[in-house]
Amino acid sequence: MSEALDTPVSRRLASVKNIIIVLSGKGGVGKSSSAVQLALSLLNLSPTTRVGLLDLDLTGPSLPRMVGLDLPGASVHQSSSGWVPVYVDQGRRLGLMSIGFLLKDRGDSVVWRGPKKDGMIRQFLSEVRWGDLDYLVIDTPPGTSDEHISLLTHLHPLFTPTPERPTTPASVLITTPQTTALNDTVKSLSFTRKLALPVLGLVENMAGYVCPCCGEISDAFGRGGGENMAQQNGIHFLGRVPIDTVLVGLLDAVSKGEVPGAAINEEVAEASTNGQADFPLLERYHQTTSSKVWAGITRGVVEGIQKRREDIKARLEESTTASE
Repeated sequence: MSEALDTPVSRRLASVKNIIIVLSGKGGVGKSSSAVQLALSLLNLSPTTRVGLLDLDLTGPSLPRMVGLDLPGASVHQSSSGWVPVYVDQGRRLGLMSIGFLLKDRGDSVVWRGPKKDGMIRQFLSEVRWGDLDYLVIDTPPGTSDEHISLLTHLHPLFTPTPERPTTPASVLITTPQTTALNDTVKSLSFTRKLALPVLGLVENMAGYVCPCCGEISDAFGRGGGENMAQQNGIHFLGRVPIDTVLVGLLDAVSKGEVPGAAINEEVAEASTNGQADFPLLERYHQTTSSKVWAGITRGVVEGIQKRREDIKARLEESTTASE
């Protein structure tokens, strides 16, 4: 690793193959649920795929509840080599870190100024012991503010590709079809371009409501706005996701603790399983319509990552040849 890349964050994340940052310009567009579904869909790529979820919505952490870990027994453990994430499954395939695990009372508010937020984000990036991960999915708060600037500042060393690490962090944008959300998503796109953050594509969420009785789709929030925006701005349109009542019911059941989760740390997982244990949340997710839609979206994300890797490798080889 070159000296320019040798930072606490780059050293900690050296074992993470791919970093995907989930962004939305507006709140309430389903960004966090999209981050969870992306993580679950990435797990379906192979039985050995390992994914981390990092919740950077410091003032409104929702990921613990969405994966069934908003429980008294779910807490972060400190080890000699850093914080140990909380695992959603006994097989230790999906780990989560969130400030929600660090609050004494889950209802406590986080009232912090920018510098304290920056310090927390730095700790999350440099002190969490993820181990070997295929993907780290980072859920961010709405907008383009302190958390986003801090995140990309600390990840900056990883934006310089090397032959050993030809991938760099990239992003996925989430919007809904209506004009207000699209206008804010354009601002998020502008943010990525100003800070040279690659965009893998855009997802149009809440694009229609499927009637559970007759199957008719009603475009409650309009249709096609996200696809049109992607075409106009030269980014890849990953897909359209309708409102899925089965998924809504699943996430509600998970938040109530009706779908069993693991809530274990890494040491317990290593001692108790070989990585092939049952995963109730993932099994139940397979039964939703959304899982099929997100399977296609995830293929697009992975293809985008692979194309970027190939392009970067080609540029590095050309640079090496030219220097010789």
